[in-house]
Amino acid sequence: MITRIFAVSLALVAGASGLPAAAQAGDPGEAAFNMRCKACHTVAPGGASTALAPNLRGVVGRKAGASTFKNYSPALKAASITWNAASLDKFLTAPTKLVPGTRMVMAVGDANQRKSIVAWLAKQR
Repeated sequence: MITRIFAVSLALVAGASGLPAAAQAGDPGEAAFNMRCKACHTVAPGGASTALAPNLRGVVGRKAGASTFKNYSPALKAASITWNAASLDKFLTAPTKLVPGTRMVMAVGDANQRKSIVAWLAKQR
C-alpha cells in the first residue's frame, strides 16, 4: 500500500512539473537537454557529431561553427559568437533572430529550462 501511494505521489509530482518521472531524477539541465535537444545533438565524449547537429560537449567557450561538424550553415560559420552563458541563452531563445540563416530552428521558450540546459552544458567538458 505504501509503495503504491509513493508511486502515485511521484507520478503527480512529475505531472505537475511537466517532465516525465524518469527525467526528473538527476540534473534538471540534463533532463531538459534530453527532452529538448537530444533528438539532434549529443554530448558524447570523443567529439563525434550526429548526422543532424554538432556534438555539444565543450560548447561553452567554443566559437560558433568551429567544431568538427561538417554541416554548419554558412551563417553560423560566419557568426562572430563565442558560446558562453549569455550567448547560448540568447541563441536558444530565438536562434534565427540571433543568427539569421542558421539551420537551428528549435527555440527553448522557457527561461528556466534554458538556464538549466546552459548550466548543464557548461559542465560537459
